[in-house]
Amino acid sequence: MAKNDSWTGTVTGKSRTLLDGANMYRRVTVRTDTGAIRKTRVDRPLWKELQAGDRLVKERGHKPRRP
Repeated sequence: MAKNDSWTGTVTGKSRTLLDGANMYRRVTVRTDTGAIRKTRVDRPLWKELQAGDRLVKERGHKPRRP
């Protein structure tokens, strides 16, 4: 995912992993309005409040957020 991407979509799932053994990575799977599936990293507070079916917006140069 590039910093300059922009999209809107619906959360379809959540995951978290320790890829390097030290840092927790939180990701959500999003079906964009164009039908594409994206896995995108989100901050802990946002990850904790998101549920499947919630909407997300990613604007150019910004992190994903709830509308």
